[in-house]
Amino acid sequence: MSPADWHLTHDLDAFLTRADAFLRSEPALHTVPLTVTDALRRRGLHAFGPEAPLFGSLERNGEVRAVFVRTPPYWINVTPLAEADAEALAARLAGQRLPGVSASDDTAGAFAEAWRRRTGAETSLRERQRLYRLEELTPPKPAPSGRPRIATASDRAQLVAWFEDFAEQIGEHNGQDSGALADFRIAYGGITFWEAPDGTPVSMAGATPEVAGQVRVAPVYTPAELRGRGYAGAATAEVSRAARDSGVKEILLFTDLANPTSNGLYQRIGYRPVADFAVYDFG
Repeated sequence: MSPADWHLTHDLDAFLTRADAFLRSEPALHTVPLTVTDALRRRGLHAFGPEAPLFGSLERNGEVRAVFVRTPPYWINVTPLAEADAEALAARLAGQRLPGVSASDDTAGAFAEAWRRRTGAETSLRERQRLYRLEELTPPKPAPSGRPRIATASDRAQLVAWFEDFAEQIGEHNGQDSGALADFRIAYGGITFWEAPDGTPVSMAGATPEVAGQVRVAPVYTPAELRGRGYAGAATAEVSRAARDSGVKEILLFTDLANPTSNGLYQRIGYRPVADFAVYDFG
């Protein structure tokens, strides 16, 4: 388990040449690196911030066994690893500044501990998440008043404001350009509003573009003063229906395990657990 088994690059095309088949072998478990690399291809390498992304692949006997993707200022996202491989990755990256790690539960914990031993950095659990997959869609009944509508260019200001509010709410406010993100989502119809009978948007749900037969529902946001009325569930069900009708094989979403409301909601409309994940912050 040598650190040299990890091959690092800033070159997205070179990384995907090595790792694309591996990522597509488990689309659900690899949803984050799949969608992040797809976004970088579509939006450019600085879509998530001014620093160049870093990619890594763990290779033995000519075969990719694991990968990571890092788009500063975000955490490193790592596919499942054995403890020894997490230790080797920490050794390979020692000397870099990492804000944290996001990975399956065991892998995140193993890498965080290896990073603490290797660098002396303090590590703290930020969030536990659960990945869900849509099985049989069951839209909420009765549906709240209003209707779904795909966001268009005329909704740009609303999207920018809600993207910034959502980032603030989950503690991920960063250098990403909310206007550029809104333009990207609008261009492919990637945000659906639930709007009140008078046409006022009251909630939104988004979905990433399809890659490797999967999409991930995100973000889902309702302003605080409008919550508890079923809007988020209706918007999420509509986005899920549209993805399924388009032929997407796997429709996925993450939840914060500390939020029983959202976990219960998504299960009621047909989502079932796939795996648990964790996010650790590094001091």
